[in-house]
Amino acid sequence: MQRTTPPFRADHVGSLLRTLPLKQARAKHAAGEISAEELKHVEDDEIRKIIVKQEHAGLQLVTDGEFRRSWWHFDFLSMLDGVELVTGEKSIQFHGIQTKAESLNITGRVDFSEHPMVEHFRFLKDHTKVTPKMTIPSPSVLHFRMGRNAISKDIYHNLESFFADTAAAYRKAVKAFADAGCRYLQFDDTVWAYLCSEEQCEQARQRGDDPEALPDIYAEMINHAIAERPSDMAITMHVCRGNFRSSWISEGGYEPVADVMFNKLNIDGYFLEYDTDRAGGFEPLRFVPKGDKQIVLGLITSKSGTLEKAEDVKYRIEEAMEFVDLNQLCLSPQCGFASTEEGNILTEDQQWAKLKEIVEISKEVWS
Repeated sequence: MQRTTPPFRADHVGSLLRTLPLKQARAKHAAGEISAEELKHVEDDEIRKIIVKQEHAGLQLVTDGEFRRSWWHFDFLSMLDGVELVTGEKSIQFHGIQTKAESLNITGRVDFSEHPMVEHFRFLKDHTKVTPKMTIPSPSVLHFRMGRNAISKDIYHNLESFFADTAAAYRKAVKAFADAGCRYLQFDDTVWAYLCSEEQCEQARQRGDDPEALPDIYAEMINHAIAERPSDMAITMHVCRGNFRSSWISEGGYEPVADVMFNKLNIDGYFLEYDTDRAGGFEPLRFVPKGDKQIVLGLITSKSGTLEKAEDVKYRIEEAMEFVDLNQLCLSPQCGFASTEEGNILTEDQQWAKLKEIVEISKEVWS
């Protein structure tokens, strides 16, 4: 049967390909040719358009496509108190391609006070007839990628206080979005998949972290952050292995983190990448507790425009049912279509065709 609460049988991760008018406006703003207010006017117009397109595709949720962001994570994190965006020093290495050189440093105590993305959510909520979904990076993301070296030792003599402050800041963030009317909030969290990669774990060790201890630490942070959410607020987590210009970072099945992720995290649903062999098989889903926790199968790739065959997708859903009841399964793309403003290598028409196919398949499978 279809669901009336998030996550929905046909869902999507969040980001959408930036439209041409938006790209042109952002380029003009970067060049100093238009003001921030003029850029906002274009963003507002383009977000209204994609809201309508998502509704017409038959989705029960809409996002703003992350149209006001450059990155899926840095824009939010750099606007937290104590976090600074650093340009020109570090980039992120994907397979065969690097991002632009931006990173974060922790230069003060982490906190959440005024944050523009709360107003971004209000705009989304005011312009849709269906459920508005807000996506933000998970608290663990602020730590894992940069590690100890990016966290001021003058401010944080030990990481325990950094983890505590970050969790407390996120609790304030969850409350702020809830007070703004948000009832569908998603933590985007690549870290859990990176902890399934020996290469990424070794890099964490080189940064001075213990990857074996991190899943429990991150689970405690997330649980603290969401502990006071309203009872009717759904919180999901998206897990993937990197997504930039159709490339990726890590590989490895969910087995190393499955027990902690599914049984110690007090969230309502998991968006899991399952479009390639890099994600391994469905066997780790045996750890999913019976009940109302939802597993959103990312069986539709956002990394290419090739449209999946519906019968192949339905067959893979049947394979997953060996480990999880059908009523605990949903369907989505494996990731966003544009985790950064550059976007993946496919067309807007191909993007919308994939979202419509997800809606059609969900009606057949869960009718």
